Amino acid sequence: MDIIFALKAVIMGLVEGFTEFLPISSTGHLILAGSLLNFTDERAKVFDIAIQAGAILAVMWEYRARIGTVLGGIASDPRQQKFALNLVVAFLPAAILGFLFNKAIKAHLFAPLPVALAFIVGALVILWAERRHKTLPGTHRIETVDDMSMIDALKVGCAQAFALIPGTSRSGATIIGGMLFGLSRKAATEFSFFLAIPTLLAATAYSVIKERAALSAADLPLFGIGGLAAFASAFLCVRWLLRYISSHDFTAFAWYRIVFGIVVIATAHFGWVMWAE
Repeated sequence: MDIIFALKAVIMGLVEGFTEFLPISSTGHLILAGSLLNFTDERAKVFDIAIQAGAILAVMWEYRARIGTVLGGIASDPRQQKFALNLVVAFLPAAILGFLFNKAIKAHLFAPLPVALAFIVGALVILWAERRHKTLPGTHRIETVDDMSMIDALKVGCAQAFALIPGTSRSGATIIGGMLFGLSRKAATEFSFFLAIPTLLAATAYSVIKERAALSAADLPLFGIGGLAAFASAFLCVRWLLRYISSHDFTAFAWYRIVFGIVVIATAHFGWVMWAE
């Protein structure tokens, strides 16, 4: 195994795991990290999506008890049936739009400068949502994910569809969207975690199957290393975020996005970093 590629796989896996569930865009960070590491060919693009499976396994492990309860009661328990149906409904908007526009999005938006702009725009939305949450504290009506209706799930699913734009952040779109639609911060965050399971597993499977011609058995160790790094870092990140939201809002992430976006734009403008397209 090429040690340089192995190192790149570890770095990309850590970036994926630490950013997947924070409202700062894992895809955006992977595009930027891949650009810096000169890891931008077609195999790298499939790798970026495939290692999401490692991050999702971390969430599945964290919520294994609830997942087991849902699977065990899906045939007879109305509460678990409702929860599973809500996940399906929330999954559909991004799945349908992603299937229809995936090629165009990759061709035009998977580049550092569009990502940087999405970072900044997304940050402004977060700041506005948090300001609204503080000035109108009684707007949330849903305390737990089990209180959500099908319409609530559909609204969050539509918010998730905005994350098809690289740099927007899937978790940011679902969490902030959920809060704007009446979910408590905790409910929005947990539903975002659960919704990530079908969304990212489907994206991983679709990408690997579609681009299988660009892959070979020799790539499996790199995918394994990247996936393991993503699992470990995502597990730590999920545990940390659940504690963080109990006493903090997402304003700090918004300012991080603004600074990061400005740095990318400035370094590109002045030629300090030659971002790959």
